[in-house]
Amino acid sequence: MSKVAQNPAAATLTNPTAQTVAALLPKLQDADSDFRFMALNDLFTALTHGTPSFLLQDYNVSARAVDGVLKTLDDQNGEVQNLSIKCLAPLSTRVPAGILPPMLEKISNLSTPNSVDNSIPSTALRTVVTSFPRPVRGTIYDKATDDAYAAISKVLIPRLVGYLPIPSNVQNLPIPPKGMLEANRSKGVDPDSIEVLIEVIRCFGIMLQNKEISALQKAIMAILDEDRSSMVVKKRTIVALSLLAHYFTDEVLSTFISHLIESFRNPHLTLPHRRLLLNIIGSLARSIPRKFGPHLKTLAPFVLGALSELELDEQMDEIYEGSEPNSQTDEVREAALVALEGLLASCSNEMRGYTEISIAAAVRFLTYDPMLSNGESDGQDMDTDEDGADANGFAGEEDFEEEAGFSDDDDLSWKVRRCAAKVLYTIISTRASGDLLENGILYERVAPVLVNSFKEREENVRLEILSTLGSLIRKTGEGAAVLNSISMNDSHSVLISLPHGRKRRRGSSDAHGADTQAPRVLISPVAPPPPATGPRASLAQLTPSIVKGTAKLLEGHSTPTKQAAITLLRDIVAVQHGGLSEYMNQIINPLIDAVKSVGSHQGGNMAPLSSGGGAAAATGSSLKIEALMLIGAIAETHPSSVLLPYLQYIVPGVSLAVKDKFFKTSGEAVATVEQLIKVMTPPRCAAPNQAEEAHLNTLYEVLANRVAANDADLEVRRLAIRALGVLLARTSGAESIRLLSKTKRYAALDILYERLKNETTRISAILAVDAVAVLTLSKDAFPPNWVKKVTLELGSQLRKTDRVLRGASLSALKNIIVNPAGIQSLDTATMQELSGYLYPLLSANDIQLLGPALIVLANLVQSNAAKIAGKDMKNALCNLALAPLRGAALDALLLLVKNIGEAGVGKSLMKGLLGDVGVHGDPATVGRAIGTLLVYGNDTIGYSVNDFVNELENAGDDQRRCLALAVLGEACFRLGPGSPIEPETFIKHFNSNSDKMPLPAAIALGRAGAGNAQKFLPIILDTMDKAGNSQYLLLHSIKEILQHANDSDTNIKPYSKQMWEKLLPTSQAEDNKAVGAECIGRLVVVDPKTYLPLLQARLKDKKAGVRGMAIQAIRYTLADTDESYDEMLRPALIDMIIIMLGDSELDNRRLALTTLNSATHNKPQLILPHLGRLVPLVMKESFINPELIREVQMGPFKHKVDDGLEVRKSAYETLYALLETSFSRINVGELYDRVIVGLDDEHDIRVLCNLMLLKLIALDPEETLRRLDMISERFRLILTTKIKENAVKQEIEKLEATIKGVLKVSYHLNSSFPTAAATVLGGQHQLWKTYWEAVKKDYATQLKIIEEDSRDKGGWGGIKIERDTEA
Repeated sequence: MSKVAQNPAAATLTNPTAQTVAALLPKLQDADSDFRFMALNDLFTALTHGTPSFLLQDYNVSARAVDGVLKTLDDQNGEVQNLSIKCLAPLSTRVPAGILPPMLEKISNLSTPNSVDNSIPSTALRTVVTSFPRPVRGTIYDKATDDAYAAISKVLIPRLVGYLPIPSNVQNLPIPPKGMLEANRSKGVDPDSIEVLIEVIRCFGIMLQNKEISALQKAIMAILDEDRSSMVVKKRTIVALSLLAHYFTDEVLSTFISHLIESFRNPHLTLPHRRLLLNIIGSLARSIPRKFGPHLKTLAPFVLGALSELELDEQMDEIYEGSEPNSQTDEVREAALVALEGLLASCSNEMRGYTEISIAAAVRFLTYDPMLSNGESDGQDMDTDEDGADANGFAGEEDFEEEAGFSDDDDLSWKVRRCAAKVLYTIISTRASGDLLENGILYERVAPVLVNSFKEREENVRLEILSTLGSLIRKTGEGAAVLNSISMNDSHSVLISLPHGRKRRRGSSDAHGADTQAPRVLISPVAPPPPATGPRASLAQLTPSIVKGTAKLLEGHSTPTKQAAITLLRDIVAVQHGGLSEYMNQIINPLIDAVKSVGSHQGGNMAPLSSGGGAAAATGSSLKIEALMLIGAIAETHPSSVLLPYLQYIVPGVSLAVKDKFFKTSGEAVATVEQLIKVMTPPRCAAPNQAEEAHLNTLYEVLANRVAANDADLEVRRLAIRALGVLLARTSGAESIRLLSKTKRYAALDILYERLKNETTRISAILAVDAVAVLTLSKDAFPPNWVKKVTLELGSQLRKTDRVLRGASLSALKNIIVNPAGIQSLDTATMQELSGYLYPLLSANDIQLLGPALIVLANLVQSNAAKIAGKDMKNALCNLALAPLRGAALDALLLLVKNIGEAGVGKSLMKGLLGDVGVHGDPATVGRAIGTLLVYGNDTIGYSVNDFVNELENAGDDQRRCLALAVLGEACFRLGPGSPIEPETFIKHFNSNSDKMPLPAAIALGRAGAGNAQKFLPIILDTMDKAGNSQYLLLHSIKEILQHANDSDTNIKPYSKQMWEKLLPTSQAEDNKAVGAECIGRLVVVDPKTYLPLLQARLKDKKAGVRGMAIQAIRYTLADTDESYDEMLRPALIDMIIIMLGDSELDNRRLALTTLNSATHNKPQLILPHLGRLVPLVMKESFINPELIREVQMGPFKHKVDDGLEVRKSAYETLYALLETSFSRINVGELYDRVIVGLDDEHDIRVLCNLMLLKLIALDPEETLRRLDMISERFRLILTTKIKENAVKQEIEKLEATIKGVLKVSYHLNSSFPTAAATVLGGQHQLWKTYWEAVKKDYATQLKIIEEDSRDKGGWGGIKIERDTEA
């Protein structure tokens, strides 16, 4: 029997009725407070578990329940009072609507003489208001919401303001008592009433009528104008005002602005009131930026006037004359700077005209210190005197304070300086990219003052200054390659990343070489040359001053200051990829001291590093981690010669940190060890001496101990395994093998093998083995027994379901097999067993694994074809040939087939390809495989070229003839000039009666011509003179030839002029445009010096078709080209793109945007310096052009057609591409404006804008946070869109996809900025908070699915969001 059945009272409370509540009410008046508490607790349980309507039909019990609970609000027992307030929440949602007004009236007039806490009535009111059902913008309000608002409008708002804003039709109503917001003569305004007002606006602001809004606004202004109101009350009143401002009509807002202006112009304006007005401006700017922005032409001068040089000079003159500094003046300036920061952050476009004044004001007050006796606080240098003290008092700040004879408690100027630094931070974050950073203003006017301000005596200000300068430095480096430094948060993702090689040319068949590159972890960084001009050049010039200043901060200052200084240095290293070579002697000792410091942490939780807030909450452990990260960054980016003299100090300190008990410290130390290993080994260090050998052995012992230690954190062990693999790899060359003894090497290899068998460390061990396999050249460093064990273990992992594990295992296997020392260590049995592991991977279902698997098999066949190329391989390859393969996978297959043919064991495979596959497979795949086997198998396969010529002539069906064409084309390509086949063999099938034959014949002709251009090209070019379909086919043949134009066996330059003359007229036909443009583009790449100017001239042709063809052709020149072509293209590319984007034809501009998109991906180095000219042209095409929208009559309906949609879509695609490659050069504000507008556009553009928002969350979180309210308004409109009754299936699917995309972005926005929806500060993000609460309520199921999907795919739902991390 259940507990509920055993306890009837409990059952009654969990399934209550009105009688249950009535039975509890008398107990609320019991003399014993315990009984009253228990009765309230039972009542709360009943109200909570009862159905929403269980009291609605019993008005009497509901009224008695309200009276009873309200009486307990004045209970002498505090716990009873608290529980009474708690009961009001469920009670107010279950009583009849007619009871709500009197309940609110009773609470608002409640007197609590027995209570010590006078805030009980206000707390009760807030509880009731927040428990009411809330309205959601854009939806139809239900009856419960209407009833709740009616009660608030009828009772609570009149009680707040003291009169009826909306006159009632009822006669002889009593006059409302004095308003709760009206000032009391003795106490002023009750602060608890302000909290009630805030909740009313926050919960029901959307339903307030204009008269109510006006009445509340007047009450708020009365409080702000009341001198008796405390500053705390006024601050909370400003919060209420910023919330209410969301619902101001334009008329109310204009009236309010006029009131502000009159107040500012009042000749008797006091400093406190001026400060209040400035606070209002800043709060409204953050709350309603779109509405408030147009008024800044009038209001901004008042804010900047408080920061003017004239007022500052007047104050300083008074101080020089002996007057004491006025703290109220500093408070006004602080408020002005806070307001200015809000204006710059929220209304950046409207504030552009005040940029110069804003920077001047912030710089002026960054050095503002009225307590300095000499008044000289704005020196611009960091020079020191003979004793080493800073000329501006930097080193002697403690003595300075003693001599000045003032108290810091009386000095509030530090708040002004801190706010000035925040203003500069905001300017940098909103106006740096593509704006003030490019024109040099930030480095000319802001950066030197920030550096000079390192001498700041207040730590809070100093940290803000360091954070601001760090922001400028990071903005300078945005869009460029960043360091590979591993943090504990992303180490796993770094470990499993596979190497990505440079994109191969399409015509290349060198699959072997293309896929055997070394992992990125082993590549030595190459420092880029210093730029001559631009932000990076300015940073390089400023670096000496920064380093000198930070070196002083690292000596004798607090932990937060040291951490912030180290973070700043690391930012410099990351952006410049070096830059500290000349200053190591200044910073190395403080860094080592920080690494050796005694760390402290609390439960493993630590403030984020590399930010002002993180530095302010710095601990010993976080300082140590930051120092280790800087040492690792220096080691990664600087030449070995810079670090080698200091390794005797660095290695012991880092080795000690590896043993640290805090896993984050230990993990970062291991990552630093990896960088130090690279410093001491070739190729970075050409000739390591005995000192480096000793250091390497020390690091070996440290790493081996960490890997073997069972008490070490798992992530630390993974990183240690990786570092150990790097150590073994970098000491396996001819010059470096002596650095590690054979005993230690073999012991380390055994450790890797053991960790390879452990599931938790398997991935890390595989990556370490991969690194060893790439660089090991000697069999002495590659013991055969170890190679056999590891190879089979890796092979067994290929059967696991984990795709990342299989990919990593296959990569390591490939590098072992292609290493001569590795494959020589395998015996026949091992090769056969390994082949069995690889056959299941020979499937077109996973192309990424297919290519490496084929390469491994190709090398095994080359080593031991007789045992490997058996029946199982034949069956696997025949099954694979049934699927269409392209690119690297097809090249790898042909390499394997080639090796089988050369080994003389291809007869069985040939029979299988002809008999089992034949016409059932993909003709291109099967034909090329058979053609390759035909050439390299020679007489061993039982077939000759003539057999397939006869098949082509005599076959009875088109499929067999098409296959014969593919075979002959590949055979001719492989045989080259030795091929006996004539061009006519292919050309005569152009006129075949079957429509399946001409195109395969053309492709086969081109394939054959690529092997023997001297024989085939003249005939192809002569045949092009014939009109008709043959021109289109011959263009495909030429395209195939041009794809191999850079091969050593394909020389087409003697025929290039004739080709150019033939291609231009031929490409004018409508059907020929696309393939003709590709041919012209590829021909330009062959001889750019000759044909690039000719192509450029075609962009100005009178015919739109010719210009369009030229635009397409340029796009084909951008991919798969080398540096020599880039140098030819560099002077002309930008001018060509600008001409293309200015074309009068709509379709040509679309093609131009596509070309720019391609250039952004393939030639970013050519595009980046000129984005200032290109981006405005792209932005222009993203606007909706009403002239391109026309109405089309479709039966009885009229349908709007937007001819500019495709161009606009291409513009957004280009912006998305620029976002990925050139973000730092784009004005973020303008870009965000287009993204926000794009959310209201057509479906395809909405999808692009959602993707851009996901990227912007990571790229510019600050601007994203500022735009949350705007985003929420667009998203709300999308989610409330109702589908038409006659909508077709496609429209329904589009809307569903749009809603899913909106929910996905909303989820990630909330995950990235959880505090935006959790709290409302000064009305900021109120729209987002309301929107997110509605989304959570209405789309809970969909959000849960998105959350689970995001968790499974690494946090971003499968969308890869990262910056370039290649060093």
